[in-house]
Amino acid sequence: MFRLAHLSDIHLGPLPRFRKRDLMSKRITGYLNWRRNRAKAMGNSALNLILDDIEASAPDHIAVTGDLVNLSLDEEIKAGRLWLDGLGEPHDVTFVPGNHDAYVLGALKKTVRELRPYITGDSGPAGSRIFPALRVRDKVAIIGVNSARATPAFIAAGHFSERQAAALEALLERTGEAGLCRVILIHHPPVRGATTPSKRLFGITRFQNVIRRAGAELVLHGHTHLETLNWIKAQAGDVPVLGVAAAGQMPGGPRPAASWNDITIEPHPAGGFSISAVRRGLSQDARSVEVIGQMTLSRQPPVRAPETAR
Repeated sequence: MFRLAHLSDIHLGPLPRFRKRDLMSKRITGYLNWRRNRAKAMGNSALNLILDDIEASAPDHIAVTGDLVNLSLDEEIKAGRLWLDGLGEPHDVTFVPGNHDAYVLGALKKTVRELRPYITGDSGPAGSRIFPALRVRDKVAIIGVNSARATPAFIAAGHFSERQAAALEALLERTGEAGLCRVILIHHPPVRGATTPSKRLFGITRFQNVIRRAGAELVLHGHTHLETLNWIKAQAGDVPVLGVAAAGQMPGGPRPAASWNDITIEPHPAGGFSISAVRRGLSQDARSVEVIGQMTLSRQPPVRAPETAR
């Protein structure tokens, strides 16, 4: 049995000190959004409760699907590295970037350089290319895909390129033939209608075509700050696509309070894997973390179980 903890959209706060010239870009809109909305909605107390609950659960691995920071300021990225260091050893934690980790031109390169131990695959990057990144833990292939890139103001869209698609398909085929449970990590949800056009993933069809042909057992994402379960049709059976609330979201806002996905993966006697997830979220009084949903995500046989409402 392999236990995987999934959390996302950390949005570490408060913002560090910065110079006025640091905001002479798209960052000014992000800063205003932080001051007006996110600083009130996101709380370190909520995040700490989620982290304490994950630590008490003692998973085998932790997956963080992006948006570690807010404006991709240099000091934020350094603080993000310290935060990941506190979460666990690089061998036991995998991170993929989100749009806030690539907020302005050049930020993604800085993020990848600083957080490289948590991003790169077991064999390191293939040449200058880091994504997709393959990490094998037990019988699980954890595959990090990057959808983050710098965008204009008021745009938070992602992109899944043809190059990544070809490399991901080859990885999925190879790890599938090896009998591994293939779990893909990506920040933007690779399903239609998951978010507004300005925040969508460009390349959804490309991503889904790869899954349809090569298959996968599970896709994990963040970005929407919503607790969602979608499916991608594939030749070997529908593939679950699981989202999660922002890890620091306080109760009472327009988005669900903070949560994380406690995922269990076990080999199935008939072949393939049995996969289930328990969604654990912040209580309405923001004093504890409790079970708020349970899902069966197995492909042997494919089952679509409704998750428990909050």
